[in-house]
Amino acid sequence: MGDAKKFERLSEKEELIAAQIIDSTYTVHKSLGPGLLEKIYETCFCHELAKRNISYQRQVGIPIKYDGILFDEGLRLDILVEGLVICELKAVEQNNPLWEAQLLSYLRLTGKRLGFLINFNVPIIKNGIKRMIL
Repeated sequence: MGDAKKFERLSEKEELIAAQIIDSTYTVHKSLGPGLLEKIYETCFCHELAKRNISYQRQVGIPIKYDGILFDEGLRLDILVEGLVICELKAVEQNNPLWEAQLLSYLRLTGKRLGFLINFNVPIIKNGIKRMIL
């Protein structure tokens, strides 16, 4: 992506979706707290999005283009919200910097600009949310 795109503001729709993602995250964490499996948080997070009339897709495959060939191998993002925003969910004690690199790669590969890395296994949820823009 060119430098001009890097400094372009997100669309109003992307910002509205982001606000709903944050609100859904807080709602789920307030109700369940830390300490459960990632799949449980994913299910409840998606339920909260649906309650807000926000569309989403779970476990979306990302094809890889290499050497002129399209491979449909192995990469899956957790949740794609409204076809615009990627959410990667975790439920772990320690963050791994590799997950940030993974989210940035997903953004690049899909052409999306906004992503969230959300770790539900934290006492205070604001410390578990990382917003990333490409």
